[in-house]
Amino acid sequence: MDLQSGGNGSLRIVLDWGTTSFRAFLVDHSGTILDRVETADGIRTVVDRRFADIVACLLAPWRDVHGSVPILAAGMIGSRNGWFEAPYVATPADARDLAAAVRTESLQNGGTITFFPGLIDRTARPFPDVMRGEETQLVGLGLERDATVILPGTHSKWARIEGGRITRFRTFATGEVFATLADHSFLANVANRSAEPNWRAFARGLDVVRAENGCAGLLSRIFTVRTGWLASAIDAGEMIDYLSGIVVGSEFAEAAAQGWHADGDAVIVVGDKDIAEIYRVAAEGFRLSVALGPENAALVGCLRIAAELPRL
Repeated sequence: MDLQSGGNGSLRIVLDWGTTSFRAFLVDHSGTILDRVETADGIRTVVDRRFADIVACLLAPWRDVHGSVPILAAGMIGSRNGWFEAPYVATPADARDLAAAVRTESLQNGGTITFFPGLIDRTARPFPDVMRGEETQLVGLGLERDATVILPGTHSKWARIEGGRITRFRTFATGEVFATLADHSFLANVANRSAEPNWRAFARGLDVVRAENGCAGLLSRIFTVRTGWLASAIDAGEMIDYLSGIVVGSEFAEAAAQGWHADGDAVIVVGDKDIAEIYRVAAEGFRLSVALGPENAALVGCLRIAAELPRL
């Protein structure tokens, strides 16, 4: 399989196709982004699994000009709810291990699409842990140095890079819990959302978690959003960010209890700018040294994995 073959051999299309969004990048041989498409066509919005139709429609302008450019697809598109379920590669793993498990399919309108696998950590209990998409971010960040990496999102990941490989990881359903509470609990009819984060309210939520020193859990902390409002200690405009501080702070507290970090440790946060900033503030609140990874880590990772593919 030669990913430079077909259409314009110097170009590739990289898909980062998740549950809630579709992102596509047209890149040249050096990885420079020539154009991009981003829509809300996440896999959960696709009717009757018509994923090929979405690709044909959204990528038609590029393919009309450049021909059958090879497509690289990462993320939830390769999950059980996606186009098809791509395999999981067991940790420890690197870019070469991931490349060995790709699957390439022909498209009806010409060209190919290559699906990247996810990762599975069989050391997790009670069941193996899995990721799809974040592995490309880790490869894009670089596996050359040992590091603890936080990948925030709907299902936040804490991953460990050691000896040039991704060795283990754990998932925290932080984003999903936060969204559910913010949109479908008592907050939905009371809280006022602001365009910019209220860092003071967020810090108060973090303080609640830190002050309890592990003696209380998320379920009891959540209710302080309501009691704080009833006591007029938290106003409607602060509730969402106070909740965010509690939920994200609980992730850090739970990660500490699992041995992922201790005071003074260094972590790297990889994600989109806005959510990475939230996690940077939270990490510093837990007395961690924080570095931010590149926002384009997923794209870079896809290209690095593709570089390990054999040319037949």
